[in-house]
Amino acid sequence: MSRQYFGTDGVRGRVGEMPIVPEFAMKLGWAAGKVLAASGKPSVVIGKDTRLSGYMLEAALHSGLSAAGVDVRLLGPMPTPAVAHLARAFHASAGVVISASHNPYYDNGIKFFSADGKKLPDSIEREIEDWLEKPMTIDNPDAVGKTLRQEDAKGRYIEFCKASFPYHLSLRGLKIVVDCAHGATYQVGPAVFRELGAQVITVGCEPNGLNINAECGSTHPQALQASVLVNKADLGIAFDGDGDRIVMVDHTGSVVDGDEIIFMIARARMDDGQPLQGVVGTLMSNMGMEVALRDVGLEFVRAKVGDRYVMEQLTQRGWTLGGEGSGHVVCLDKTTTGDAIIASLQVLTAVVRSGRSLQELRQGMIKFPQQLINVKIGQKSDPMQNALVKDAVAQVESELGARGRVLLRASGTEPVIRVMVEGEHQSQISRLCQHLADVVRSALA
Repeated sequence: MSRQYFGTDGVRGRVGEMPIVPEFAMKLGWAAGKVLAASGKPSVVIGKDTRLSGYMLEAALHSGLSAAGVDVRLLGPMPTPAVAHLARAFHASAGVVISASHNPYYDNGIKFFSADGKKLPDSIEREIEDWLEKPMTIDNPDAVGKTLRQEDAKGRYIEFCKASFPYHLSLRGLKIVVDCAHGATYQVGPAVFRELGAQVITVGCEPNGLNINAECGSTHPQALQASVLVNKADLGIAFDGDGDRIVMVDHTGSVVDGDEIIFMIARARMDDGQPLQGVVGTLMSNMGMEVALRDVGLEFVRAKVGDRYVMEQLTQRGWTLGGEGSGHVVCLDKTTTGDAIIASLQVLTAVVRSGRSLQELRQGMIKFPQQLINVKIGQKSDPMQNALVKDAVAQVESELGARGRVLLRASGTEPVIRVMVEGEHQSQISRLCQHLADVVRSALA
């Protein structure tokens, strides 16, 4: 059964429009509380990013939870992965995050973590949606939940992050620019690096409720690049609004994306003798990472696009490292979900141990050029069910050989086919991608 409100990353939308309105947030809190109450007296931790609408949704959510008999700890502005960690640390029944991640301020969302710090299973989200259809009631006034503010939440998470960095190493001597996207990491992010000894210069650390992700952070690294160059920093680190995505910048101002970060972590762990069987990426991961991992003897598996699908593959295979080029990086030997601060500390560990710069560490992977064309079609359909398209794909794949690939993906929200070709030579993939797009358009328009 499909879910009406929950998407791949919780409930999300524009503030003031269903479902991101206070009435729904309160009902959602109550419904989630009813599901959690089935296993005893529940408790929940709630964190949020810096959006102005977070105050409204936080109040509505914890009112609904309280009405269902749930005790609530309010964490204040905290990164999404911090909420996952603190749900475990406090032995809570669940963690709730109020955030729309890398979206603009006028969007917001609500997502849940289970007691073990992982995203809720689809089955639990369906149970919550079932309760949303029932009238909201307070069964026992004596059992209404309590709410308290957890004043030491930031310090607890800072110490957790620092513990993922080797205790005998230090960041002394490194000058680092940190861009927090005016988001949830604006306090804890710089503190982690300073306490480990780095000289920290901040960008995007003055949230006003409306400037989250605005021309800054991991989706807009230009401000970080400029600051690294002006300050002659060793490197730069950019987070997104809720702190689960990361991109980095080397001392020359060049952006280092999620695929490169994953590769550097993988190679550093192999060099350090740590067990690592393979890495999980997605259908959109750059083939250059796949080739580079293969060259150092690591298996590489592609999941569907989305960090929850990366997590599924990691769990099924018992692996610990994976992520997306967009900057979701999952280190399951350190934490339970994608965590940008912890991912950055794994790269910094490699920088300190090796004595090499970020620019030098990224040299082992050469990114392949990609070409993407969106083709509008008459109605949603699977392009690979068309014989003409199927034959054209086979011909392109034959020309590319083992060092290139083709991906045709139907949009989940609009009648569009995304045609992507990847290979070693830009001129070749541009030609082949345009050819495939023309075939798709002719066959399916």
